[in-house]
Amino acid sequence: MSPQLVLASTSPYRRTLLEKLGLPFRCADPAVDETPLPHEPPVALVRRLAEAKARAVAEHHPESLIVGGDQVAVCEGEILGKPGNHARAMAQLRRIGGKAVVFQTALCLYQPARQRLWLEVVPYTVHFRPLDEALIERYLAREPAYNCAGSFKSEGFGITLCERLEGEDPNALVGLPLIRLTRMLEEAGVQVI
Repeated sequence: MSPQLVLASTSPYRRTLLEKLGLPFRCADPAVDETPLPHEPPVALVRRLAEAKARAVAEHHPESLIVGGDQVAVCEGEILGKPGNHARAMAQLRRIGGKAVVFQTALCLYQPARQRLWLEVVPYTVHFRPLDEALIERYLAREPAYNCAGSFKSEGFGITLCERLEGEDPNALVGLPLIRLTRMLEEAGVQVI
């Protein structure tokens, strides 16, 4: 019998993605401080946070398999997190118009009972078309993506802001790389299909 699967996240996007695999799971709030450390590179940040989330939830679910994740958008070396409000979303979208933004998504699978941990970062690049003020305002009116890294929600109207997308797993862009997760789960002994 496989251990219980627990998603260390309150993100509705990650929950919806994990549901695609058809495995029973529960969600738990990891309650981890997501503040970057001084001069912390984006990949190091998401790796640290994905692992911290999985380990935090494992304290209450020691016999489970824990899935943790984190994501940042990176434009010209600058980390763009979740904007939280309209003014910051406008500023982020002005910044990324006409540029390539790399969404770095970390995925951690942790099995505390066996002290096994899988941790990978999956990049996905979005090439944005030029964005003027009117277009940004229309987008945010239809898709107030204030809780999305870089103010961008690809699975919604955000797709209209793109010239092209490139990467190995479009699910990584939304927040949970299912291709890598499937491999990790199989290595942990979970039959996905």
